[in-house]
Amino acid sequence: MYIFAAQKNHTMRTEIENLPEIQGLIKNEMALMVYFYNDDCPPCLSLRPKVESMVENDYPEMKLVFVNSKGHPKIPANFNIFSNPTLLVYFDGKESKRFSKYISISELSQSIGRYYNMIFS
Repeated sequence: MYIFAAQKNHTMRTEIENLPEIQGLIKNEMALMVYFYNDDCPPCLSLRPKVESMVENDYPEMKLVFVNSKGHPKIPANFNIFSNPTLLVYFDGKESKRFSKYISISELSQSIGRYYNMIFS
């Protein structure tokens, strides 16, 4: 696992590099978002800061982690992910939402907000 500070807002970004690591997070985190991307994907690069900002500002109890699909292809394959970007949202260890390709931040926020508020409000 690599952890490094994002340039703009100094939030910590966690990069997942193996399957046991992500399985542990799914099991142990009450709210988790997994962002699958690759650096050759323009939508992945433009969406990433928007997702980071949304989670930091609107869902502070949610853990956000990143998986480089190109660098670690066995991880997305295990989750049946075949396109980037893909976001998986887990609440209490269960996949609650899955978003792929062209993702609207407002739709993403609305769809996870209800689950999030039931757990953390």
